[in-house]
Amino acid sequence: MKTIPPLPLSKDTVLVRTKRRWVLSTIELEEEDPGPFPRLATVVQQPAGGVAKAVGEPAGGVAKALVEPVGGVAKLFNDKELNHTLRFSISGQGVNEDPVGVFSINDRTGEVFIHKPIDRELHPFFLVKFDVHDRITDEILDKTLAFNMAIKDKNDNAPLFSPALLMTQFPENIKEGQLPVSLQASDIDEQNTDNSRISMRLVSQEPTQPQISLQMVQNSRRINEVSQLVFSGCFDYDKVNKYTLLVEARDHGTPSLSSTATIIINISDSNTHAPVFNASTYNTQVLEMQINTEILRVSVLDKDNPNSPGSRAVYTIVKGNEQGNYKIETDPVTNEGVLTVIKGKDYEKTTVTELELAVENEEPLFRCVDGKPVRTGPEKEKPNTAKVLVKVIDVNDPPVFQKSVVKVYRKEEDKPGDVLYQPSVTDVDSDKTKIRFEIAEDPAKWMSIDPKTGTVTSVKKMDRESPFVKNSTYTVVIHAIDDADPPATGTGTLVVHLGDMNDNSPRLVNGSSVMCGNKADHVVVEPYDNDAAPFAGPFSFSLGSENGDLKDMWKIHPNTGPRTSLVSLRSLAYGNYSVPLHIEDQQGVAGHNVLNVVVCDCGEDDECRSLLPRSSRLHPTAILALLAALFVLALLLCLFFFCECREKKMFEVYLEDDRNQTLIHYNEEGGGSLIRNRALNRTNSTRKLFKIGKEQADVSVYHPRQYADEGLGSACASLDRLSFSTDGDDLGFLQDLGPQFCTLSGICRQAMEEKRVRHCTTRPTSVLTQQSDSLKHEHMNTLNEKLMKDILYDSFYTSTPPLHLHYHYTSSTPLHLLYTSSTPPLSLHLLYTSSTPLHLLYTSTTSTPPLHLYTSTTPPLHLHYHYTSSSSTPLHLLYTSTTSMTPPLALHLH
Repeated sequence: MKTIPPLPLSKDTVLVRTKRRWVLSTIELEEEDPGPFPRLATVVQQPAGGVAKAVGEPAGGVAKALVEPVGGVAKLFNDKELNHTLRFSISGQGVNEDPVGVFSINDRTGEVFIHKPIDRELHPFFLVKFDVHDRITDEILDKTLAFNMAIKDKNDNAPLFSPALLMTQFPENIKEGQLPVSLQASDIDEQNTDNSRISMRLVSQEPTQPQISLQMVQNSRRINEVSQLVFSGCFDYDKVNKYTLLVEARDHGTPSLSSTATIIINISDSNTHAPVFNASTYNTQVLEMQINTEILRVSVLDKDNPNSPGSRAVYTIVKGNEQGNYKIETDPVTNEGVLTVIKGKDYEKTTVTELELAVENEEPLFRCVDGKPVRTGPEKEKPNTAKVLVKVIDVNDPPVFQKSVVKVYRKEEDKPGDVLYQPSVTDVDSDKTKIRFEIAEDPAKWMSIDPKTGTVTSVKKMDRESPFVKNSTYTVVIHAIDDADPPATGTGTLVVHLGDMNDNSPRLVNGSSVMCGNKADHVVVEPYDNDAAPFAGPFSFSLGSENGDLKDMWKIHPNTGPRTSLVSLRSLAYGNYSVPLHIEDQQGVAGHNVLNVVVCDCGEDDECRSLLPRSSRLHPTAILALLAALFVLALLLCLFFFCECREKKMFEVYLEDDRNQTLIHYNEEGGGSLIRNRALNRTNSTRKLFKIGKEQADVSVYHPRQYADEGLGSACASLDRLSFSTDGDDLGFLQDLGPQFCTLSGICRQAMEEKRVRHCTTRPTSVLTQQSDSLKHEHMNTLNEKLMKDILYDSFYTSTPPLHLHYHYTSSTPLHLLYTSSTPPLSLHLLYTSSTPLHLLYTSTTSTPPLHLYTSTTPPLHLHYHYTSSSSTPLHLLYTSTTSMTPPLALHLH
């Protein structure tokens, strides 16, 4: 083992000559020592003067300790052993650091021991530290001695290939020389020694031809570690397509070690066989003037591997296609040559065409003869060829226009009847006089054509600004059709160039604009004119009105140009402004336009703030005011319901009624039910000019239904022409009914006086029951004519219904009557003298229906009656009409 010099001294270190304290012999350690273990480390004797000294002697002096050879064993010695008992210690790599347990020391004698073999490739050096201690106090008596122990290398590793198995492939037509294969081997023994120096050689090759050898790469980082494969001659895929090589790498150590690598080379097929046509001559046919049609498929024989560049065929036409009528392509699936007609052949000119085809491969041809490559090429070997005879079959030729495209020039808005074009056509197969003409395309329907001569005439005025005109041109397609079977069609095109006229006035691109009043004082005015120059811009601008206020608010600047600006002359209030504009083109044709200007306050994006979404919230004061208003509304509703609960004083109102519109209630109250539906008995009479909601009705809404044929209408054209007696319309007789009603009148007045005193108090049921059926509560209201303009809705709700209910209605507007009761009256009397429909909805849940009387001096147009009962008790309905000769148009009973 070699001794490593101590670390360099610092600037502050003072060099002092002192006596030797540590004297070491060189400890020699060999890699992979076979043992037995533990064994004493052997030493190589070294003169004392050649041993490194430790620098920096502690004060008071320290006794020397040295490692010296004692009988060939490394041992530490201390000169103060007479006065002190010393203890030696060892630490560092191999002791208490990885790898642990390699070295140990006898603390009394200082002998160093080795306990296991050492692998130099894993641990080439060991940093070991020695200390001397006082055995009693364990105090370190001197500085620590540290040094590296190097392991002597042993040739225990053979060279290794990376990788040991190499597989590669290249085509058989590769040029002789270097192959794209390189070998690299390495030895992990100590570098720059014989143990790591490597030599390579080719051990075997199967098969042996062509000959392959190794060539050393001189520019590798380490000599003799990289080699390249080289060969001479050529490979023949048809004979051999796989080669196996065995290469050896050997070092120069003692003893010499080696390893091998296997190389497998696969040869891929190349184009070593030329393709050959299966036939030397082919025959086919094609119709006259037929195009884009496959007429023949040819195939070849190729011994190379299918679907490879060496077998895929490339076909060409080498003769007979000077006019470019044919083309040939390769089918990628079948490898066949597909011959196609791309330009029609005229039978009158050519009947048979002879073509010569040639075939090659995608990859150039390569040949290996007797292990040597043979040069090939067009000048050395010509491709295989075949002949194709194409017969042209005569067919009916279509008429041919002398000029396929004809251009004519006209002005727009010319009068109809102008002859635009008369075609000239020829047909080699048909009689020219039997050709008929048709218009195939005329999108605006501006043209007509003479079917015999083909003369094209305009039938409408042509407008250059029409959407069917593109770039001032209008295209008409004409067909000429012969009389053959089947007929053939020739096509001609008429292009009409339309000259522009100043028939359009200037207009605004955008009829509205936004002016940011807080940022700008003008808006851009952008006009356009459908006409072309010189009938379009630049334009002349002016205000379209001589109004002084308009001129005080706006001006145009500039007055001429492709566009202008409308400038406000003063600060304008935010709002909408309509500004008339007068715009003229270059020829003075004017257009009168109105520009709507919105003046507003704009934000950062030049958008009106009023148009932008904004968030708002109520001030606390506003919230309190709103709550107060809701409280007052609730209080008013409470007062309204409180007043409605009280029974009003009955009085008669007589209003002047020219149209005789009255609604009279006759209420005769009888005994009520013991069970009350509401907390208070009340009678409400309301008239509404709006539709009653479903939530306000006590019963479901029933729609009128027709259950019988209404028959034919009246012979009278209008009911207004009918004359009826109006003697019964006067209700004055109710004021004096005669002595037979005196008792009843007294009873009613007494009941009315009691109700005025009690207001909303409820009459006991027993008392109501004891009263006579003649007990009558009369309540008459005369309605104002203004309330009768719309349909009148009358609702009657009661929890204690009267014994008799009388309605007298004399109005020209329809009546909708809704009556709901759980205890029906004994009788229901309706006096209806109107020509408008009556809609009556009656619902009862009791088993005792009342007697219903209906009297009318003027029959209604429609009478709807809906009765619902929970039992099978029959209903008695009495209908009386003073005009029995004129019954109602319809009577519905359900």
